[in-house]
Amino acid sequence: MPANQPRQYLICYDIRDPARLGRVHRFMTGVATALQYSVFTGFYTEAELSRVLGDLESIIDSRVDDVRAYPLPATPRAVSLGRGMFPRGILLVERGRDLLHDSTDGKGSP
Repeated sequence: MPANQPRQYLICYDIRDPARLGRVHRFMTGVATALQYSVFTGFYTEAELSRVLGDLESIIDSRVDDVRAYPLPATPRAVSLGRGMFPRGILLVERGRDLLHDSTDGKGSP
């Protein structure tokens, strides 16, 4: 994949200190879409992802905190169990993709 082509990433974190946790969460809500409190998704080029991770690195304490970014496949298949964050019928769309539901049928519906 070319370095200048955006790719979808799953970014999640485990932050020990409540003050740092709040700073990380506020930062992430500005650069990604929340799926759960500490799980986000966003589309980034390699340079954009490096900037996001660099900014996070300046906030966290790398001795005790954990931040991970996972590249997602071009057509991810999502499975969810239990009570969802959003009621049925609500769509969360970013760059034409429904981030809450399985989009394997191409329509964004489960």
